[in-house]
Amino acid sequence: MAGREDGRDWAYRVDPYGFERPEDFDYASYEAFFSRYLVVLTRRAIKWSKLLKGKNSIQKSLKVKRYIRKGIPNEHRALVWMIVSGAQANMEQNPGYYHRLLEGEKNAKLLEAIKTDMNRTFPDNVKFRKTADPCLQHTLYNVLVAYGHHNKAVGYCQGMNFIAGYLILITKNEEESFWLLDALIGRILPDYYSPAMLGLKTDQEVLGELVKMKVPAVAELMERHGVMWTLVVSRWFICLFIDILPVETVLRIWDCLFYEGSKIIFRVALTLIKQNQAFILEATNFPDICDKFKQITKGALVTECHSFMQSLNHLC
Repeated sequence: MAGREDGRDWAYRVDPYGFERPEDFDYASYEAFFSRYLVVLTRRAIKWSKLLKGKNSIQKSLKVKRYIRKGIPNEHRALVWMIVSGAQANMEQNPGYYHRLLEGEKNAKLLEAIKTDMNRTFPDNVKFRKTADPCLQHTLYNVLVAYGHHNKAVGYCQGMNFIAGYLILITKNEEESFWLLDALIGRILPDYYSPAMLGLKTDQEVLGELVKMKVPAVAELMERHGVMWTLVVSRWFICLFIDILPVETVLRIWDCLFYEGSKIIFRVALTLIKQNQAFILEATNFPDICDKFKQITKGALVTECHSFMQSLNHLC
């Protein structure tokens, strides 16, 4: 037990998804949160099992939307994401397509770009290390290569490696990860990852306008110091909060993303800004503002993923 308390025990320093916890990780606060969250997870798992009843289909409804907003248990997450995103239907309508992409002719430039990013993808995750068995780098490489040849207009750009990596950790299935990546990039977030990134730029501008309406004092502060929204929130949008918010919180956001679409990204961004308005307004210069935006993505507000997600619903 002593090993657990001082954080030296290896298994305890790695979370269930393979991410190493940082040196300053607050184990006591996290345990207090997780013991409460476990009760929620158990309750949700029972409700989801009743809803699914062993079936591989879900009809969209207000009940399903409510269930998704309250969180999908990990044992059902991959299946529900596949169904509600349309990825399952696409996979079934295109049998063998993923493997044909991997067996077909390859673009050398694309392969090089993907290879370059392999070791940069989740260096803090033990499952993505070359020494891991199985090493998820190989799976990630396949998914990105297949996607780059499937969607030639996008090919590959940075950020996609982290998204595909998360999909692999949840689905534990190469082909399903490919189809979920296609649902995200091709349908849910069009033009986020295209060369011009028009969708991404537009959505960041939209966020700026929403902040003007809902948190005008923060918008005025940004304007006064000449801070562009892209500077402080671009990674929120590109990485869909990966490496920005805690893993459990990111997964809860993605539950809604696959069902409701990109509006969840705005709701999360607005909640972070609104709930931390007083703290952000303490900033007195350009670097200070940037630092405040880094700090608001840490702490109890975002760790307590269930209460954080419930607070989003007030912005619907």
